[in-house]
Amino acid sequence: MSRGAAPAAANPGMRGTQEARPMSRHLTLFDLDDTLIPLDSDHEWGEFVIRLGWVDEDAFRRRNDEFFAMYKAGRLDVHAYIHFATEPLRARPPGELAAAQARFMAEVIAPRLRPAALDLVRVHQARGDAIALVTATNEFVTRPIARAFGIDDLIAIRLERDAAGTITGRIAGVPSYREGKVTRVEEWLAARGAQWGDFERITVYSDSPNDLPLLERATDPVATNPSPALHDIAKARGWRILNLFT
Repeated sequence: MSRGAAPAAANPGMRGTQEARPMSRHLTLFDLDDTLIPLDSDHEWGEFVIRLGWVDEDAFRRRNDEFFAMYKAGRLDVHAYIHFATEPLRARPPGELAAAQARFMAEVIAPRLRPAALDLVRVHQARGDAIALVTATNEFVTRPIARAFGIDDLIAIRLERDAAGTITGRIAGVPSYREGKVTRVEEWLAARGAQWGDFERITVYSDSPNDLPLLERATDPVATNPSPALHDIAKARGWRILNLFT
């Protein structure tokens, strides 16, 4: 594991940045999709907007499934995906978006929250760890999910907005995908006056080999509900394997 890397420069405009505060000696980072929840919230949001009637069903589902397959294969063009996935959002007023977001949480996410995952987060919170949810899904979809887990610090794809606050279809800053997750965590730590080497223990939970750059930063990498590829890597490297949903 690589420790003590120099912190990235703090980004004063980073969404959700709080004032620097003392951090625990233990850092815990959770992936979201198929790690803390037994579904992919990005893909499920695409299915949800189809049910809302916001898009052409056949064309949108075909593209949504294509992007999902590319993600699982580790070759997603995340900028192209965000442009596609946010197109339905760009055509809707804020009130309608907020109502849809609430419905998505109530109808899709809340029924799939599992006690084992909620309890896992609570264990690390009770221990006093510094905790962040680090996901390649965008902040619009994931902010309410982070709140449902009681996690204050969300590192997600930041959606660029224009002067009127309208989503543009572009990503603001570094996307939290693959190596970008490491960069975004470094930004988050630096904004709090910390860096990787300040922690005695770093625990990372993920299901996907897309998160190998982040898992390899951990003292305690945990392959959580791992894909077959990550399961094999974890076994070969002697990493802990955790199945929350079986």
